[in-house]
Formats: sequence, structure tokens, C-alpha cells
Amino acid sequence: MYLYGRSSTKENAIVCRTVSIGSQVYSSDNSAIRILQVSWHPYSDTHVGILSSDSVFRLFDLSSGVVQPEQEYYLQPVEPGRSRNAASICPVDFSFGGDHLWDRFSVFVLFSDGSVYILCPVVPFGSVYKWESILEIYSDAHTFGLKSAKSAAVNNSNMAISWLEATFPEVAQEATDRENLSTIKAHSHALFDASLALQGPLRKVCHGGEDEDLAVRGAECEGRAVSFLYNLVSKDSILVTAWSGGQLQIDALADEIQPVWITGSAPRLRVDSFDHIRGIAMICESIPAEHSIVKLDQPLDNTVWLGHPPPLLRLAIVDLALPRKTEGSSLITMFADPLMPERIYSLHEGGVDSIVLHFLPFTSQINGKDENIKTPSVHPVLSTCQGETSSSSPSPLSGFASLSDSFGYSWVVVVTSTQECVVLEMKTWNLLLPIQIDKEKPIDMEQQKEKDTPDIISKELLSGPKSVLAPQASPNLRSISADSIEGRSALHQYFKLFHENYVEYAHKVYFELKHHGPQLKRIIDDQHARLDEAQQKISRVEAKQPMLDERIDRAVQRHNSLEQRLQRLRRLPGAHKKPLSRAEREFKSELDQFTGVELDALRSSIDTLGARLKRYTKSSKDNLTTQRRKIPGRNHVQDAQISQLKLSLEKLSLLNSESTKKVELVESAIKTVESSRNKTILS
Repeated sequence: MYLYGRSSTKENAIVCRTVSIGSQVYSSDNSAIRILQVSWHPYSDTHVGILSSDSVFRLFDLSSGVVQPEQEYYLQPVEPGRSRNAASICPVDFSFGGDHLWDRFSVFVLFSDGSVYILCPVVPFGSVYKWESILEIYSDAHTFGLKSAKSAAVNNSNMAISWLEATFPEVAQEATDRENLSTIKAHSHALFDASLALQGPLRKVCHGGEDEDLAVRGAECEGRAVSFLYNLVSKDSILVTAWSGGQLQIDALADEIQPVWITGSAPRLRVDSFDHIRGIAMICESIPAEHSIVKLDQPLDNTVWLGHPPPLLRLAIVDLALPRKTEGSSLITMFADPLMPERIYSLHEGGVDSIVLHFLPFTSQINGKDENIKTPSVHPVLSTCQGETSSSSPSPLSGFASLSDSFGYSWVVVVTSTQECVVLEMKTWNLLLPIQIDKEKPIDMEQQKEKDTPDIISKELLSGPKSVLAPQASPNLRSISADSIEGRSALHQYFKLFHENYVEYAHKVYFELKHHGPQLKRIIDDQHARLDEAQQKISRVEAKQPMLDERIDRAVQRHNSLEQRLQRLRRLPGAHKKPLSRAEREFKSELDQFTGVELDALRSSIDTLGARLKRYTKSSKDNLTTQRRKIPGRNHVQDAQISQLKLSLEKLSLLNSESTKKVELVESAIKTVESSRNKTILS
């Protein structure tokens, strides 16, 4: 939407021009592709990233074209036919990296099972970066990569250096030509014989005997992953994953991110008439050799520039204690404070919470602080819960934004579904009490004015009248008569001082008391009403006390009878059943997962793959027909491209058949469980 420059005014209304981004991909009638997350790139004013349900991350340049993406990355986290569950191939959220080494060129992608992958490097064409930042990572590749004793580190650093010199040609120039550079612009470039690797899943640093499954997912997390946040705090890269059960999993990168390519997988390029790259598309696969648990005592020399994904250091798991929902799951959105990066805001159905991190591993180490790990503190900023009745009602919050002003204050702006805007100043965040929003009662302006009236008299009146020194008087003042001119002058001066101080002070006190009188009376009446209500509640409780005692006695007797019956049932011969084996328990847990996200995810994946296959086959046929029309009798399609196309089609068909088998297996398992339940109920 163009708010300025391309708008018109009609009948006191501003009409803005709007365009649809990627209309051929997302707005088709037969398309089953859903947009999962949209975000502006932090180093470009015209590039926007979009993650969709077909496991494709697209980068659009709105200055050159909104229909066709500038960059496309087809995410393939697991090999075809080897996925254990559908949640491992369903993306949920993504986030761009911050201003730190290779993080600024990274894209973090979250999948439904909680696994996090990294794409690096991803650079919008024409984006602007600081010259010192580019020079820092260029020197790092020369210092730690080329001088390494391992061939893999030397190869990876060579590819990174060649990519930097082609994307930022200024780094390879002489020192005299780059003295006055402050910013540098990225040129369009891509390696012709390599595609980006999908680094991950990121696993946390583990001790020797820790479970492998808990290396990705926290033991206390419930449900599925719903949102993701990258936050840079000084030297620490913080990753926060929100789960549908109401938990926030907070991790920190324990090592630096490095770019990784997979050679032999050439990208697809789109060039103009001058052979300038205008668009790229590639398939990003994960490297199976990377899937290993990172040990706590592993030396750093074994990980530098070897292409391994950085490990995670688990800082905390925060439980927001959200109300349980019988249908669906909780949707949590997270935002970072622009002035205080240690503070993270979480927007959920219960309101807005503030999570403050008190321990940062690398920042504390640089500052010379040897302190233990401190748990984050959670402060409710805004609450929408008014008791048990609001737990089943929908969330009234429609939008959230965290802002900062030029005075160094942080602000929070919240928009409710009732078209109300709440603005909060967050400079006293440690003393802030939760603000209640009643969705049922409308706001009365007269009551709001009464609440804004101060409850006490001003300090100026409480301190009393100002002490006034007596005027200078002659020694013979007592001998002067009051009827004389000197006596009248002295009395007039004393009366004037008395009137200016004491009489005016008395008028102020009278006006203040008169102004606060109705309010004090209202407060007293309210206190009396609350006292009467409390006394009535106490009397009702006293009247119900004998009935409660009787019910407790009956409950105790019922409990004793049930316990005796349970003991008799335990003595029956068929009571001691054999417990489930480990394989049976694992199969039962997989069925429980399939009842949630798995079945819908598999069906969505099948529809998406079918639509993508039809579109890809149609585009390939059109391109082949066009080439044959241009030069009849001669085929310009290379054998390598034909083999690559066949390989891609085989992978897609294999993944489609595998997904179909899983759907059939799930449906048969569900039918078996339902039939066994019906037999149990009938028996």
C-alpha cells in the first residue's frame, strides 16, 4: 500500500494505491499455498521476505517487480522418504538475523516440530551494509579459514571469500581506494555450481548421557511450535521459540554462523540482456553428516569453518501459564524491545507479557562478570483475563507494536478488537502493574474523570501558609495612636500582608476541600458498601459451613468405599495386565501426534506438491516449446539440465508416494483405534 505520493482524496477520504505481491503464486484460484509469515528485510527498504506452506522462502524486490520473486529457496530439511513425521517438513515461521558477523546474512526458519534451520548467506540485491562489518567477516575468513589445518575449512573459507569479493567488489580493491567508505552496496551474484545448504536442525549443547530427542525440543514444551524470534543482545544471538502449550524456549547460539554451500547442485538463474543476474532459485537441502549431538567438552578447533551448524545453549524455558483450551492451541507472537534488547514482549490470548533476560553468556563474559545462570523474569504488561469466564472467549487484542522516542523512552501500542488503542509507557517496567481490560463493560467518561482526580490535597496547601516577616516598625509604634496617619498606615500594611497570605490561603483551602468533598464522600460510601458486601459474604459462608462439613464427610465416606472397591478389584485375576512395551509406547505417541498436526500437514503437503508438480511440468513444456519454435530442428537443452529435472521429478514423486502411504497408515490406525474403542464401550 502506497500511503504517500500515489494517493488521491475523494470526499474527505484518502484513496491509496495497493498492489498484490506474488499474485501468480499466492492468489491463484487453484493454489493451495498459504502465506505463513511476511517480514521486511532489515538492510533494505524495498525487499520483503515471504514464507509459504509449500516450504519455499521467497524474497521480493518491490522496486523492480511485485509479481516475480527476486530469490527463491526451496527448503528440503530431510531426504525424500526419510521423514519420520510430517511436522518435520512443515515450516511455521522465519526471522532475519541481526547486525553480527554472518548473522546479518542469515535467515532462521522454524518448523512445526520445533527444529530450527539456517540459510546463509542470503543477501537482497542492492541492500546496504556497513563497511566495517563486511571487512570484519572478510578478515575472519582469511585469518581462521585459510590458515586452518583441515581441507574442509580451507575449502569453505575459499568459497566464502570468493562470494564476498563478487558480492562486494570493494573488499578486493586496494586500501587507498576504500579509505572513505562508510557503507557498501551488495551486487547481484550467485555461485554457478553450488546451492545454499539448509544448516540444521540446530541442537543444544549436551552432556554425555543426555537424550538425543531433547537436543532439539525441550522436555517441558507441549504441543507444536507456533512462532519464532531472533534477538541480538550485545554479543549474544538469542533464539526464542514459542510452543502452542504456552511455553517459550529461550536459547543462545554457542558458536558463530558460517556460510555453507552444497557443490554439484547448480541454482537456476534469471538474467537480462546484459547478462546481469535478476533472479535466482535453488533447492536447499540439509547435509546428513551434520546431524550429530554437540558435546559440552568438544574443542572449538573441530567446528571452525567446517560447515557444522552452530550449537544452542539452553538459557531457560518460560511457562506463560496460559488458560487451557479444549479446541485448537494458543497462538503466541513475540516482539523485541527497540531500546532494551533484553526485554521480549509476548502477545497471546491472555494479554501481553514482558520477559526480561538477566543472564547473557557471552555479554557477561566480555564484561568480566562471573555470575550464575539467572532465570528470566516475567512481568504482565496488559491482561485481558477478568476471571474464569473470559478463558473461553476470543482474544480482544488485534495488533501490537513496540516503539521508541527520541527521549529514550519505550512505548507499547496495542489495538483491541473493539477498535480501541492502548498506549503504555514502559520506562518503569519493573514497577508496572498489569492493566485490566474489561471486554463486557463499556468505558464511562465520567467515571474516568473521577478516577483521574487526585485523592489527596496538594503538598503546597498541606505545608501551610508562607511565613511572612513583619514589616519594619519604628520603636515608638506603641505610642502612636490608631487614629493618626502613622497608625493608619501601619495597620493598612499589616492588613495587606494578612490578606495576601492568610486570607488567600484560607480561600484555597476552602476551594480544595469543597472540590474534594464529593469525592471523599463517594469514597467513604464505596468503602461502606464494600464493607456491607463483605459482611454479607461472611454471613453466607457461615450459613453454608454446616452444609460444607456434611458434604466433606460424605466425600470422605465415598472415598473410603471407592478405595475398598479398588482393593477388591486389584485382587481379581485379570487385573494385572502386562504393561506396554517400548515399541508399543512409541507407536502410541506417534498416533497421538498424527491426531493433531500430522494428518492435516500430510494432506496439505500432498496438495502443495501436486500443484507445484503441475506448475513445474507446465513451465518446462512451455520453455521447451518456445526453444523449439525459435530454432527448429535443433535442441539446446543440455543433458545436465534434463538429468536434474528428472531427478527433481523422481524426488517429488517419491515424497508424494511416501506421504500417501503415511496417510493410509494413519487412517487405518485411526479406524483400528476407533473400532477397539467401540468394542470396549459395547462390552
